[in-house]
Amino acid sequence: MSRRSARSVLATVALSAASLTALPAPAQADSPAATGRCSPAVTITGYSDALDKTTYDGTFVGNLSALATDRGGRLAALSDRSSLFTLDGRTLAPRSVAPLADEKGAALDSEGLAVDRDGTYLVTSETEPSIRRYDRTGARVLDRLPVPAALHDRARANATFEGLTLLPGGRTLLASMESPLTGDTVNRLQTWRRTHDGHFRPAAQYGYRTDANLGISEVTAAPDGRLLVLERGFTSGVGNTVRLYEAELRGATDTSGVSDLTGQKGVRLAHKTLLADLANCPSLGAPAHQPQTNPLLDNIEAMTVTGRGPHGALRLLLASDDNQSANQITRFYSLRIAPRIVAVG
Repeated sequence: MSRRSARSVLATVALSAASLTALPAPAQADSPAATGRCSPAVTITGYSDALDKTTYDGTFVGNLSALATDRGGRLAALSDRSSLFTLDGRTLAPRSVAPLADEKGAALDSEGLAVDRDGTYLVTSETEPSIRRYDRTGARVLDRLPVPAALHDRARANATFEGLTLLPGGRTLLASMESPLTGDTVNRLQTWRRTHDGHFRPAAQYGYRTDANLGISEVTAAPDGRLLVLERGFTSGVGNTVRLYEAELRGATDTSGVSDLTGQKGVRLAHKTLLADLANCPSLGAPAHQPQTNPLLDNIEAMTVTGRGPHGALRLLLASDDNQSANQITRFYSLRIAPRIVAVG
């Protein structure tokens, strides 16, 4: 599809990052299926497949592994095939695309994304793993962050830096490992602190236990201080499992000096609270191209906070990675999260 036809599709669908599709009026105020509630804490306000299997400037718009929002509300989307898109924050229409490369011009397995306060991009690659800083165009590598040796030496293939986010204030960067290191049974969350000269240096590390058979597909820090964690898994013939958690790092042990992280006594892991299992969201009439417990679900890997709603509620945008497969969908999801934690499990 050409750039013009992709824009035409988007204009016809009339997307909105705050509410991507209109929901019918609720039949019963206390009915989750009628009101769009996924849980007491989370409401789905819409979804869109308008970018599925489209192209922009000759680049496939898919394989989306990360979303990030800058201070001006502009939206960036990262493909794990080394493409960085900017999207219209209101319509989600692609506005630009830049190919990413390492210092030698090689492509990345780009998975995590954060936009720094100066508009430069911090991008992870799973293959090393690594974090690089790119200029505002994505064309030039400005810096490469140091990564602790254990995260290099003991990382499982294709299961390293899947999520990346700047914590409120912009002084701390956090990356999530998709799976445990060899010798570990829980995942690690690595942080970096910004130095006086603007560089990032490794800082505290924390343990995080995912649910059985799930990995961390994304992390994002909300303006209200909450760290949101997306856990995801896939079972052939059953489909995807996607759960949204809130994680609390205060009180957790710095595990940077712990060689084998197994949840042993004396090591306090990050505390997590389930916000929603997305299988419990109303399907909104969404189609699925493979078996799913809820046809709304797909391989969701990207997440960013796009703003605040009434009474301090968070507006959250998710996106799925279609792996350029006919059986998967590039789908955007708009969620609203209650301003206070409501435990649902």
